[in-house]
Order: sequence, then C-alpha cells, then structure tokens
Amino acid sequence: MSPLDYRHPPAARAAQREADGLLKRNMRVAAPLLKGQDGEGSVQVHQDSSMKIEGSKVFSVYGKGGIGKSTTSSNLSAAFAHLGKQVLQIGCDPKHDSTFTLTGRLQPTVIDILKDVDFHAEELSPDDFVSEGYNGVLCIEAGGPPAGTGCGGYVVGQTVKLLKQHHLLDDTDVVLFDVLGDVVCGGFAAPLQHADRAVIVTANDFDSIYAMNRIIAAVQAKSANYKVRLAGCVANRSKATDEIDRFCDRIGFRRIAHMPDYDAIRRSRLKKKTLFEMEDEDDIVMARKEYIRLAESLWNGTESLAPQPMEDRDIFELLGFD
Repeated sequence: MSPLDYRHPPAARAAQREADGLLKRNMRVAAPLLKGQDGEGSVQVHQDSSMKIEGSKVFSVYGKGGIGKSTTSSNLSAAFAHLGKQVLQIGCDPKHDSTFTLTGRLQPTVIDILKDVDFHAEELSPDDFVSEGYNGVLCIEAGGPPAGTGCGGYVVGQTVKLLKQHHLLDDTDVVLFDVLGDVVCGGFAAPLQHADRAVIVTANDFDSIYAMNRIIAAVQAKSANYKVRLAGCVANRSKATDEIDRFCDRIGFRRIAHMPDYDAIRRSRLKKKTLFEMEDEDDIVMARKEYIRLAESLWNGTESLAPQPMEDRDIFELLGFD
C-alpha cells in the first residue's frame, strides 16, 4: 500500500489509482514514438535547433582508440589553414590532447573551466577556453566527464553553446570535431548532429576495420535525422591498404587518403608540432601534400556515401585467417 493510502479516504485513493493507471497507459503509448528517431531503439534527445552550426563546413573525425585521430585532425586543420580557411578544432576527449601539436601545450577543458565558475557560463570570456594555434587555427578542448560519471554529449553541447554565445562561429569556415576513440554511444555520437561529413581514421588491420564498421553503423543511424553523411576513411600508419580496400569494396565505402607509417609523424608528436612546422624531409613533404589534398577534397565536397555495415561474423570471415 502506498503511503498516500493512509492519508486519503477510499474515494480519493480510487481516483488516485485511476489517474496512475491513465499515466502508465499514456507512457506505454508514448514510448514507441522515441523508437527509431536516431536509429532503431534510440531514445536520444534531438539537437536544439538554436544550437545548429551554420555557415561553416563541419567534419567529425572518428576511429579506433590510438589510431591517430588527433594527429590526423591537427594536420588536417593545419592543411585547411594553408588553404586560407579559418579553422576551429574541438577536441572531445577527457585526455584533452587533441590540439597540443597546434598550440604546443595541453589546454584546460571547457568542462573544467565551467566547474571553476560553478557553471556560470556568463562569467567566461573566449580567452578562458579558446587558444590560437598554428597558422591561426582556433583550438578548444571540450574534455569529457570523469569515467563512469556522465555523458560526453552534454560536454559537446555545452561547448557549442559557449561558441554560439560568444559568436566564435560567425567567421569560421571549417569546424573539426576530434572525437574520443571508437565509442558509438549517443553521447560521443553528439558531434554527428552538427557535422556535414564524418571521416574515419583506420589502419590496415582487423581491429581498426572492425571498429570502423561499428562507426559506420552509428553514422548511418544519425543520418536518418541529421545532415551528416560519410566522407570516407583515411588509412593511417599503414604501409599497405589491401584489407581496408577489400572491406570498402564489400560494403560500398571509400578510402579518401593514405598516410604511411612515417617516423616523422611520430617525431612531430614528440616535438609538439604539426608536420607543417617541421623541417623539410622527403616523408614530411609527401605527408603534407597528402593532407593538403585531403583538405581540398573535403572542402570541395565529397560524394555522399551510404555503405551497408557488415555483421560482426561477416567481418571476421572477410578479414580473418584460418
């Protein structure tokens, strides 16, 4: 018996039970309306229309953890800047190491800065959370919640809200989200609500391609309700691309760049620099050209791809060996 039953007469209790039953029935009717909005079975909250990023080309970079997304993102931002574009790179990882090769240092995160002012965003100025990096690239580290304590989608939302409030997107040509690992939950899929194109960084191995397949499924789910489409994949740290190309041919995807396993790229991270700030070497010059070519391709517009992700067992059979 509910505690309310001891305080109200029988007629009131009956009315309350009837109201409770009506509420439950309405909830049962309403629940299916959420299904499929952001993919089958999803109950994700849709983006506030006032938070749309307008007037910029927006790209989200995904891939298996440790595959080189931040290196790819920072060099791609530098390449866009060399094409004369005003670029904003947003790191979406609690490690806040997305932009350090552009700025030469680790930046504080938006979420940490908001904590410092007890989440009174009106007390912040752009200098508190934005740094200017190489060749004028604007750099932000959104950060993320401590492990097991929150949702990355909230952090992305608060970052975009701050950018809009301070008009930092008004003159921006390119916004690039560098997103944590191969997480495909609703929170870290949040940048897909803003992106025009998603780029996946992969290597020529089973684990990276397996992760890419899951990311493709996540992007395809978001594309049902948002403008985001898949641009293709970047083969990174890979001498060969045969396994990547075999997978792409199978599902209708495309490799749009290839970055071999150059030691110069590893050294650039240690020096806290992009390849565009390193001294000329044959590998560095070739890598720069590939990043410039990729930036030009993305800026000019890539074909809207709609690959069909594979079942886990099918990937194993395609790429596995007896």
